[in-house]
Amino acid sequence: MIYGYARCSTNEQLQDINRQVRELKLKGASDTTIYLEYESGTKVDRVELLKLLNVIKIGDTLIATEVSRITRSTKQLCEIIELAKAKKIKLVLGNFVVDCSKELDPMTEGMLKMMGVFSELERNIISQRVKSGMQNAKIKGKKIGRPQVTAENIPNIFYKHYPKYKNGEINKKEFSRLCSISYPTVYKYLKIVEAK
Repeated sequence: MIYGYARCSTNEQLQDINRQVRELKLKGASDTTIYLEYESGTKVDRVELLKLLNVIKIGDTLIATEVSRITRSTKQLCEIIELAKAKKIKLVLGNFVVDCSKELDPMTEGMLKMMGVFSELERNIISQRVKSGMQNAKIKGKKIGRPQVTAENIPNIFYKHYPKYKNGEINKKEFSRLCSISYPTVYKYLKIVEAK
């Protein structure tokens, strides 16, 4: 069986996972064998990845578009390599194929681990740049984070559909869909508007 794993760090509104899914399908995975996840690559207890690693059997293939999609942790990558060797599966990470159905060549294993090191390094550099940028912005007096929501900066579409909600014609979920905003955001806006 060919399994695929696709991951983005943030939710589907902010990052598109479909490119990864298309690539996984081209390499033989199907809708039923692709596991999707919206989590940080540094998080080691990701639900979908753990499900996949438990489902995969001897002789199966695990595909990801690149090492950083599986993990940004060198330690976790080493654990996945050990699992792949124990279950004798094939890992396909981008164009890099690691066949663990036979004894793993030390050079191949070393290259894979180096890819993991570079993936973790890349993530750490990005994190450092973001922190540095935020610190620089604070020094310049800029506010960091989301702006505070007030009745004045709630979008007009909310006010357009608010009477329907108030009259009981729609519920919060329908309200959210009509406004194309998340359910928690609708809830937040309602608290502000109804507190007036």
